[in-house]
Amino acid sequence: MSASDSPIYIQISDQLRNSIQAGRYQVGDKLPPESELAQQFGVNRHTLRQAIALLRQEGALRVDRGKGTFVAAAPIRYAIGKRVRYNQSMRSQGYATRSEIVRAVQLPANDIVSNGLAIEINAPIALIERVSFIDEVPVSISASHFPLALFPDLLSAESTAQLRSIGSISAWLRDRYDVDHIRRQTVVSARIVRAQDAKLLALSLNQPILLAESVNEDQKGRIIEYGVTKFRGDRMEMVFEN
Repeated sequence: MSASDSPIYIQISDQLRNSIQAGRYQVGDKLPPESELAQQFGVNRHTLRQAIALLRQEGALRVDRGKGTFVAAAPIRYAIGKRVRYNQSMRSQGYATRSEIVRAVQLPANDIVSNGLAIEINAPIALIERVSFIDEVPVSISASHFPLALFPDLLSAESTAQLRSIGSISAWLRDRYDVDHIRRQTVVSARIVRAQDAKLLALSLNQPILLAESVNEDQKGRIIEYGVTKFRGDRMEMVFEN
């Protein structure tokens, strides 16, 4: 089948894709309105929307409700393996990473956290919330819960200052407590971003996120962290490794 034999909406998606690849539209650029594009290609809006939908499925475009259609950035691959090495994974792909601690507090474990850490409800835990950036773009919000029975000084000024300096949970736990950081289980699901998270992630309210719930253990098999991380669905791609 030649290109001219393809359905009209596929021909339009091919032309738009070529324009993106040629640099006519850059990452973050807003496409012209539907009416203008439909007139440009000589089709009705339904046909144009089919073409846009195809490019959305490919990840080339994103649609922000009430704002328009934009050229999307290529997804960043995050390999999910046994050992939790987020920063190493990003830097190996040439990205610059950093994180900011939003909150570091002691709390009683609720039923979800107690189940994740296999401790009693109301047992003392440390919660550390961080926003992570890749090339200065916010890509994730993480909430890490640690049992204070194992790490009684985890929230000390010295300890949190060390985490800020190192920037990596895995390296911090290794250097400060001589424990390995091994992934026991991760469950990933899709969500629509909540308002408070949308602000931190610089997302529109209708955008998707990937919610990853993880249980991590040390080299002795003790559960040391229950984590909940919200990744930008338009920027991150999670790859599970055996």
